Amino acid sequence: MKAVTSAIATENFQSSSAQLWISIQTGLREIWAHKFRSLLTMLGIILGVSSLVAMSAMVSGMEKGAKEALIAIGGLEKVRVEPQDLPADQRHLYDQAVGITINDVKALEQSAPLVTGLSPEMRLPATLSANGKTFRPWYCGGVWPIALEMNEHVIEHGRMLNALDEEMARSVCVIGAATRDELWGSPEKVGKEIIPVGETVYINGMPFTIVGMFERYESEQDRKERLLKEQEIAAGKAKPKVIGRDRGWGGGRKRGNFVFFLKNATVYLPLNTVWMKFRAGGGATYTSFGGGYRRGVAASGDPRLSGLELKIAGVDLLPESLQQIRNVLMTTHKGIEDFSFRTQEDWAEQITTFIHNARLSGGLIAGISLLVGGIGIMNIMLASISERVREIGIRKSVGAATGDIFVQILVESIVIAILGGCAGLVTSFGLVQLISSFAPTDNAPIVTVTALSIAFGSSVVVGVLAGLFPAVKAAKLNPIQALRYE
Repeated sequence: MKAVTSAIATENFQSSSAQLWISIQTGLREIWAHKFRSLLTMLGIILGVSSLVAMSAMVSGMEKGAKEALIAIGGLEKVRVEPQDLPADQRHLYDQAVGITINDVKALEQSAPLVTGLSPEMRLPATLSANGKTFRPWYCGGVWPIALEMNEHVIEHGRMLNALDEEMARSVCVIGAATRDELWGSPEKVGKEIIPVGETVYINGMPFTIVGMFERYESEQDRKERLLKEQEIAAGKAKPKVIGRDRGWGGGRKRGNFVFFLKNATVYLPLNTVWMKFRAGGGATYTSFGGGYRRGVAASGDPRLSGLELKIAGVDLLPESLQQIRNVLMTTHKGIEDFSFRTQEDWAEQITTFIHNARLSGGLIAGISLLVGGIGIMNIMLASISERVREIGIRKSVGAATGDIFVQILVESIVIAILGGCAGLVTSFGLVQLISSFAPTDNAPIVTVTALSIAFGSSVVVGVLAGLFPAVKAAKLNPIQALRYE
């Protein structure tokens, strides 16, 4: 008995499979018989799928670039302490405010266990000159060697500042690639890479020896373009650019992510060197503080810092870490709140909000395109039914079931959507390249399997929904009335 039941079930399954295949073949023949009409019907699906994939690729590229930049400046674990104007209820204590000092650094090292790294800095408004050119870097200042790790810098040539440089207040510095490019020329301009380690650069008129140079920081897209250009120059297909005049602070910032330019335009000096050589230099270590400017030394004689960067144990410990840091600083500052915190949380939230909004707006546009495509499929299927009323009547009169007619019309609709979806996936790659050619981002668009799957799945769903009403209408046709239809 079980064997008979199994055989019947197998036969029914084979019959259903054969009927489905016949319906698919019928749908394909109908599409092929009206090729131009079917192509126009698919156009909405093609545009919807391709725009959904292209939108996702562009947003993914921007998201990757933004996250690269966030990591490049130290990530979410980085906290910056800066001087600030006194609160209104403490302005009468202006003369007692000490600002951020080395004493704060020592106190945090001893009493803030959630702080895993401390990097004091003494910023120096500076003009660099060498090789007959001048350059104003975005950041020039005295730091401890730990600044290399704190700010995610990488030494490519030479070495980083060390404890001996700090102790002896040596006139040495480490420069970024932008300084080299502006004073000695970039590889793209001169046709070769110049490594200025050992050269002398004048900082505000004082000679400093370059002991190291950071690697060039750039987005993935800029790196690919630079390497391609270098290969063309090496192969003789392109000529090096002529070295132009110095364009000051903004030089070399025409392209690429702004954050990477800022890292390239960085110059590090030993903190003690800046304190010893520039403290009497007409405001070299001044910091904005208390509504005005104060010299780079507190009333106690402790060197005043322009800022203090800290690394905390983890992002999940940020509130506790900030409270711990605040407690220590309020003690060293004798209850005067002349400091403020700056974290990367706001930037991370802005990135998340921007990406969410971009995906939402792009998804809505693609969804509208798919909706229009679905309406086109429904319209063409209704027109097809009107043309085939007698055919449907004949099929019903010779024994075709209502379900057979329903499946046939629904399958035709789905086949149109699937073909449109496949064509849309192919078109999306060209659309991504077209968009990126006239609207480049800092990172190349990233076409993901998830985006392709969602886009194709959406086209199939649209085909099903668009075919339901015409399929029901065709299945409900009265065979006698259908045979009389003219």
